[in-house]
Amino acid sequence: MNLVFMGSPDFAVPALTALAAAHRVLAVYCQPPKPAGRGMAETKCAVHRAAEALGIQVRTPARLKRDEAAQQGFAALGADAAVVAAYGLILPPAMLEAPTRGCLNIHASLLPRWRGAAPISAAILAGDAETGITIMRMDEGLDTGPILLAERTAIGPRETAASLHDRLAGIGARLILRALAEDPPAIPQPDQGVTHAPKLARADGRLDWSKDAAALDRQVRAFDPWPGTFCLLDGAVLKVLEAEPAEGAGPPGTVLDERLSVACGQGALRLVRVQAAGRRAMDAADFLRGHSVPAGTRLG
Repeated sequence: MNLVFMGSPDFAVPALTALAAAHRVLAVYCQPPKPAGRGMAETKCAVHRAAEALGIQVRTPARLKRDEAAQQGFAALGADAAVVAAYGLILPPAMLEAPTRGCLNIHASLLPRWRGAAPISAAILAGDAETGITIMRMDEGLDTGPILLAERTAIGPRETAASLHDRLAGIGARLILRALAEDPPAIPQPDQGVTHAPKLARADGRLDWSKDAAALDRQVRAFDPWPGTFCLLDGAVLKVLEAEPAEGAGPPGTVLDERLSVACGQGALRLVRVQAAGRRAMDAADFLRGHSVPAGTRLG
């Protein structure tokens, strides 16, 4: 089958690799290289690098909606289907209709739950017991198209977005191959149970100590690795890389003991691994050897 693949981050790479081994991928669309790192060098996204390694031509239009040349170039490929996985651009109607079998999306949730940009983090943050992958035929709405296939997976009690991301990426690669091979009937999404997972920003990672410890524990796990979580210690940012619920009570944000247990609105959260600005990540015990954080200290 002749395919076009459209994706950008690490999540999409397993699907691209699987499709390239089973079908002919005519072209890969992904986000343009962007400045990154201390030197702000132009850096290609994960899918761009993977496509080049596979010898597939790469196209990186900055936009599609008002770019007629990009739309015509896409149609000229004559693809049987396009596979989309966390691409980052909205496909205009002309592109959605160009492939013979349409555009199929690999979405990291059990639609219609968690439509939107950050479904993996949203599922952990909400305390969902399970999530999964949905293969959907795209329409003009935001993750509203009919469902072709779906597969569930449990969310473990200490699951992080990083570990769940990798498992779902593998499921997505396997499921898209099935969808293309079996061409299952498209089933409209139900109107009930719709939730949305908006795009995350760094500011979303700040810990609000007035919340209960269980919610903050989920936030730390849900935002690993992006956007990460943090608090303020003596006015400086302290990244919280790993945490766990702990015993204790007190005014929210108060350090309770020598193990960096912090009082929350209900219960306490122990900071297990942290990183101060300009320093390496370290276990809380190592951090405390070089930083005095006595009980009673207030974190912001």
